[in-house]
Amino acid sequence: MQDFIELAERLADASAAVIKSYHRRQMSVEDKADGSPVTIADREAETAMRALIRETFPAHGIIGEEFENHQPDAPYQWTLDPIDGTKNFVAGSFLFGTLIGLLKDNIPVMGLLNHPVTGHRLVGAAGETRLNGEVVRVRPCASIEDALLLTSTHTSVERFQDAAPFEALIRRARVYRTWGDAHGYFLLATGFADIILDPAMKLWDVAPLVPIVEGAGGTITTWQGGPIFDGTLPAQTSCIATAGPLHETVVTALNPT
Repeated sequence: MQDFIELAERLADASAAVIKSYHRRQMSVEDKADGSPVTIADREAETAMRALIRETFPAHGIIGEEFENHQPDAPYQWTLDPIDGTKNFVAGSFLFGTLIGLLKDNIPVMGLLNHPVTGHRLVGAAGETRLNGEVVRVRPCASIEDALLLTSTHTSVERFQDAAPFEALIRRARVYRTWGDAHGYFLLATGFADIILDPAMKLWDVAPLVPIVEGAGGTITTWQGGPIFDGTLPAQTSCIATAGPLHETVVTALNPT
């Protein structure tokens, strides 16, 4: 695992160098087929990471957001989301991150979340999560009324899930904010948020987050409370991540019978 973590760190360094060179610069933004934006920074950062993986572990596969899958039948698959939160990046914000994951036999075994601008880097593996080398844990939160609840895109909930229970839940939270994408999961895993909800996610969005959230003592499932990874690779899924004790309460609130 240490060799894999070392490569993930190199991938984070390489992608950060590209991303920082474009941050807060005017650039063209294209809309992909699914309506999500992409920039030259996304593509160049992923290209740099792909080259390092193919050089270091040529037998491994790669599943990235911006390009075709490489060696999809390999037991080890790297997942790459060069800029998770491209809309924030384009707006000149720093609330985005690079997500790097490693799957073994379709199960996440390592995840890295890198904030290129702030230098914060989370690595989840082997049952623990570290922030720049220091172990981090989620914070205790016993009730929704005490929780900081986050989501990435409020308006997407009604497209993919039952919006009415979601609207009721966010009104119960002590604080509700749309500090989502990679940054929201960073806040959860480091003990500064309690719940984060995403009604629809791609494989490269969520695979790195499973080892990170679980390694920090949190719980992460689909919107309906099931496992996100069950031995098959989901093309699209959903996500509830919590500090732990609140999880079943949140799942029940979002899925009333």
